[in-house]
Amino acid sequence: MNAPAALANVTDEDLLSAARRALAIEARAVQALLTHLDVRFAAACRLCLGCQGRVVVTGMGKSGHVARKIAATLASTGTPAFFLHPAEAGHGDLGMITRADLVLALSNSGETPEVLQLLPHLTRLAVPLIAMVGAPDSTLGRAAAVVLDVSVPEEACPLNLAPTASTTTALAMGDALAVAVLEARGFTPQDFARSHPGGRLGRQLLLRVEQLMRIGAAIPTVRPEARLAEGLLEMSRKGLGMTVITGADARVIGVFTDGDLRRALDRQIDVHAITMREVMTAPCKTIGPQELAAEAVHLMELHRITALPVVDTEGRVVGALNVHDLFRAGVV
Repeated sequence: MNAPAALANVTDEDLLSAARRALAIEARAVQALLTHLDVRFAAACRLCLGCQGRVVVTGMGKSGHVARKIAATLASTGTPAFFLHPAEAGHGDLGMITRADLVLALSNSGETPEVLQLLPHLTRLAVPLIAMVGAPDSTLGRAAAVVLDVSVPEEACPLNLAPTASTTTALAMGDALAVAVLEARGFTPQDFARSHPGGRLGRQLLLRVEQLMRIGAAIPTVRPEARLAEGLLEMSRKGLGMTVITGADARVIGVFTDGDLRRALDRQIDVHAITMREVMTAPCKTIGPQELAAEAVHLMELHRITALPVVDTEGRVVGALNVHDLFRAGVV
């Protein structure tokens, strides 16, 4: 049957059924990895944590594609790592491996010739080897200091030939390794930012409140004894949707926002008689100038507010920002 004729007989349900089957097979394969986690996985983590050089990740073909991603994930989460193409290793790239390094080799069969050719060199340098294989008793598995079993009973490919479930499990195991090592290192968002400076992610992780906040005369402030009318004028002049109520020492006592105004008007108050102390929200949410701008976004979303006073360690107001400042900076 030629291709057009075959396609004519394929229904939408046929396509959806194939997709469901593939996803179910891969989901079961990843779930089965939980039974493979044991002291060997912990040993692999300890080798990564103890590595004084870099984790050299290698693999051929589809395993090589997965190895590249694992190397990138490790490198971006605090474990220096790079990908080494095993076919290039014998043509000079073996010199990239040093005695301080650790090698993580991926091979579903554990018999990939290009990967096995690395073994004598690793033995000569006494470089530890972690093997991520589908056949723990393979040549690669027997040569490794630690074996991570990523075997699967079947591929998602209906011919059981194309690497599908096996590459998915290898990728998932690599993620598990990176995350476990990340947590053991006490890796922080600030650490993560150092290797992700570009784009929106970089802005979220690198921009600090002090770089975005309004300062000096642009900060809306009034005293607690000021009349509400004065507070409204200050809000209007500064355009942040709030005014900060401060004491004589510039410490923040509370805030007055558009929401507070609506609630005050519901009480039919006299804006020329009532004081800010009587209508402000206290205590109020604040943020420090050294906090990440992303934390300001989190606070605003969590508490359903649109502006924040910025205070120093003594609680004195040093700035203010609102959601529009965060939008303009590309943090939101």
